[in-house]
Amino acid sequence: MINIVGFVFIAVGLFFDFVGCLGLVRLPDVYNRLQASTKCITLGTCSILFGAFLIQGATASGIKALLCMLFLILTSPVSAHALARGAHRSGVKLWEKSVIDRYEEDRQKQ
Repeated sequence: MINIVGFVFIAVGLFFDFVGCLGLVRLPDVYNRLQASTKCITLGTCSILFGAFLIQGATASGIKALLCMLFLILTSPVSAHALARGAHRSGVKLWEKSVIDRYEEDRQKQ
């Protein structure tokens, strides 16, 4: 029974990873692409790793999957934020239909 639940987590993770990859290809600018990759890929990959943990159990590979999940959850949002801020500072423009630019508002306040 636990193997079936693990495979369900892996299937859900594959779906989210696929949607995140589609977002990287289809979305219009760097900032939207970062949003898609950070949210979908983090959730999808963590789901795959958790499914692997459920299937493997508390073995060495299962514990490594949990540690990889923790590392991914801690580093992915931080790196996406750093990339977005660096892109904005280097002058990468937002999509013309973007509604708000918080980085520019903060820059004007200073």
